[in-house]
Order: sequence, then C-alpha cells, then structure tokens
Amino acid sequence: MFERLKKVFVAGKADANDSALSEDPVSEWAGTRGFSYTGMDGKGFALKGTISGKPWKMERGRASRDYIRGEELRARGEVKVNDDVSVLVMNRPLKEALEKRAYQAYTDTLQTTADPSLPEEMRWLAMYSEVGWESLPKPFWQRYAVMADQRIHAQAWLDTHLVELLMSWPEPSPDPQVPFILMVLRGKTYLRMQYTPADMPTLEHAAQIFTSACESAIAGLTNDITL
Repeated sequence: MFERLKKVFVAGKADANDSALSEDPVSEWAGTRGFSYTGMDGKGFALKGTISGKPWKMERGRASRDYIRGEELRARGEVKVNDDVSVLVMNRPLKEALEKRAYQAYTDTLQTTADPSLPEEMRWLAMYSEVGWESLPKPFWQRYAVMADQRIHAQAWLDTHLVELLMSWPEPSPDPQVPFILMVLRGKTYLRMQYTPADMPTLEHAAQIFTSACESAIAGLTNDITL
C-alpha cells in the first residue's frame, strides 16, 4: 500500500510541475519559436537559438549597468562578422546622459585615476563618431543615435526591416527614455536594455529586433566593406 501511495504522490507532484511549466508564458512562447528556455532564480530566464547555424543567447536578469534600473534584457549573438566593424545604436537620452557623465568625470580635478565603475559605453562614445543619412526617417534620428567606425558599416547593418522594428514597439511600448543599446562589436551582435515594461510584448519584440539584427549583420557585414 505504501508503494501505491508513493506513486500517487510522485505522479501528482510531476503533474503539478508540468502544469506550472505550461503556465509560464515565456517558456510556452519560446517553444513556439524553436528557442530553448531555461528558468533562473526569481523571474530570470535564458533563451537560446541559432541563426544561420550561429548561436545566440538572451537573458533576463539583474542589471549589470548602473544606468539601468530594475532588471535588464541582454543578448549576444556569435555571428562572426568582420571584426573591424563597430556600430552602436543607442537611445538619445542615454547617449546624452553618458556624455554628461563623461564630461563631469573628465573635468573633476579631484579624480586622478580612471573610475572602474564607469560603464564601457562611455569609452565607446569617445571612440566612435555619430553618423547619419537622409534615407532614414526623422523620428528615427530623434529617438536613436548611431555611432560607427564608418558610416557605410552602419548603413549595411541598419536595413529597412531592422529600422522598422526599432520604430514599432508594441503598446504599451518602452518610453524613449528607457535605456537601449544595440551593437555590432568585435564580430558579435549585442543588445542591452532596461526591461520596461516587463511584459511579453516587450520581450517578444526585443527578441525580434535582436534576431533581425543578427540576420542583417550576417547578410551585410560578413564580407569586407570599403568606401
């Protein structure tokens, strides 16, 4: 009898776990897209997939940058494009805030050494110039700034589809003030953003932006581009 009761309780526990998993909207959505899903502590998770045989990973977790409040979405794609290409798309309020912070650090006469707490993005702002071109709509330039080693690299990466995604966040959409960075750097693609609002539409769209950024990088930046 004890063995029969044990089987009932074990089966009941398994059914409860299966039910909880099926009720996780992120896990369920990931399954429909062919992504692997791993739950983490608290509300964190990791998604993995491939594009043209190249792996990528997206995580929700505690912010790793002090300019992000609450939790962040961060992603990296091992797209293996031209290592010499450097392109950063950043929402303008974040760019302006980092530039102000960099200026204050530079002019602080009491600061004699580099502050290790300063984010790496501030160094990138000093290294790469902002670029622009007339074929993209004015609202895009009002919301985002694009920095690059060469403008032609940015143009090759930011195709029409990727620009449309960057401008069509679902409602309730992230406010233009919400920190957002999309990059091609050191042969990889990266995304980092404050997860606000922390809902499924925002996650789904961020994943679509990132995977599209990987696709356009592979298509436009794999080979050497010259002026």
